[in-house]
Amino acid sequence: MPHHPSPLPCNLLTRRRAVTACAAVAALAATALFLLAAPATEDPTRHPYLVGSLLDNTSNAHSSSLPPAEPPLPSTSILETNLPSGITTAHSMFLVPSPSPAENLDDGSMEETEPPDLKENPPAESAPFLQEVPVPLWSTAADEELIYAKKEITIAPLVSNDPDLHAPLFRNVSIFRRSYELMERLLKVFVYHDGAKPIFHSPELKGIYASEGWFMKLMEGNQHFVVRDPNRAHLFYLPYSSHRLEHNLYVPGSNTIEPLSIFVKNYIDFISAKFPYWNRTKGADHFFVACHDWGPYTTKLHDELRKNTIKALCNADISEGVFIHGRDVSLPETFLRSPRRPLRGIGGKPAAERSILAFFAGQMHGRVRPVLLQYWGGKDADMRIYDRLPHRITRRMNYVQHMKSSKYCICPMGYEVNSPRIVEAIYYECVPVIIADNFVLPFDDALNWSAFSVVIPEKDVPKLKQILLEIPEDQYMAMQSNVQRVQRHFIWHPNPIKYDIFHMILHSVWYSRVNQIQIE
Repeated sequence: MPHHPSPLPCNLLTRRRAVTACAAVAALAATALFLLAAPATEDPTRHPYLVGSLLDNTSNAHSSSLPPAEPPLPSTSILETNLPSGITTAHSMFLVPSPSPAENLDDGSMEETEPPDLKENPPAESAPFLQEVPVPLWSTAADEELIYAKKEITIAPLVSNDPDLHAPLFRNVSIFRRSYELMERLLKVFVYHDGAKPIFHSPELKGIYASEGWFMKLMEGNQHFVVRDPNRAHLFYLPYSSHRLEHNLYVPGSNTIEPLSIFVKNYIDFISAKFPYWNRTKGADHFFVACHDWGPYTTKLHDELRKNTIKALCNADISEGVFIHGRDVSLPETFLRSPRRPLRGIGGKPAAERSILAFFAGQMHGRVRPVLLQYWGGKDADMRIYDRLPHRITRRMNYVQHMKSSKYCICPMGYEVNSPRIVEAIYYECVPVIIADNFVLPFDDALNWSAFSVVIPEKDVPKLKQILLEIPEDQYMAMQSNVQRVQRHFIWHPNPIKYDIFHMILHSVWYSRVNQIQIE
């Protein structure tokens, strides 16, 4: 849990209110600049970010028999003002940007800086489970295709011995394959071009927020799924970066993310006034991808965004009333050291050569890690648990080598439930041991995590070694083999390939939307 600051003296509170007010004003000004700095076009089909795709003859024939889509409404946004075409973001309008998280000296991964208090007043009316889906104001051909897909998935043919899909890794391999096939054949995504860099259309491909950046880059450059005509789209992508929101709008010391929430609310208000697509479903066919811990909390000022939109979040915590299980998507947190070589260093020792029972090294923040260190730090030769790796150890074996030599890699939550160590463990073929209550695991709509990981309640940290030793050797060998098999579903490729992490994220969003659609 994030640290809750103690009450401040009155004079500091006054200063804090002043800083927060200034930040809010900056967010309002920033919204106008970021949105208006993009080229103004009445026709959303003429923007370079939108890449057209050709449908096969079957798809075209099917679409032609469906009802025509409602035409776009004329733009009504008050923000559509004639500004100079060369306007750019002025960083001087903000206070000093928040620094990026610092490198951890012992484990080579990047850690979150201490967050502001975000959990004091969770939305009371939200629930963590799927609620009623808004009924579209009018029907489109895309809706009919979603209904068709939903019916097809319910009667998916039985799959056996598919060389591309190892059945034990999946909840239901037959449903997954049929849904994936329909996604490849039918899915069309419209990417909004409004908004200027660096918050929009500016992917970060390195560090612990790489998942949102790689998805943005590959989605905007995709030629198979992305369409120019929004009337043909099943999904609408909101291409902003939650990390760049923090970096550009968060005021250090203010202890509030209100400016970030204001900015996001104004952006949604802008596109809902300019285009009819948000209002048709109240945002239910829109989605965004956010790996920053604060991603869920920046939605709090816009009810439709928070309740209806499909949120692909690394911070997939069902206990806070923001992540809606059954609608939202748990996004894998991938830490990439080299964007040009995302596959560098992947792999590890064979199971029989892994001499370390369990390993963890990292900063001591959040509620779980201090307890882990208290019970196991330096107390057992089989349990290599550190707050930082001592220099005498790193001279012989560094962080990555430890993961490649361990049977189990401990993945405790940090400030939030998510951790990049889960995917790191998969990359280094180490069975992940996940300790984070209320965490929805990535791709839980498709994957059977019990086949390749161990999930332990936080209360059982004192029994950690006992739990691991009680796992039979043949079961461990099967899990380690499955980690190797599931690895392909968590790997980024500059040119996406079938069943990789890009397609798995997109499939989870697609599957969520298909499940929402109502069949009369």
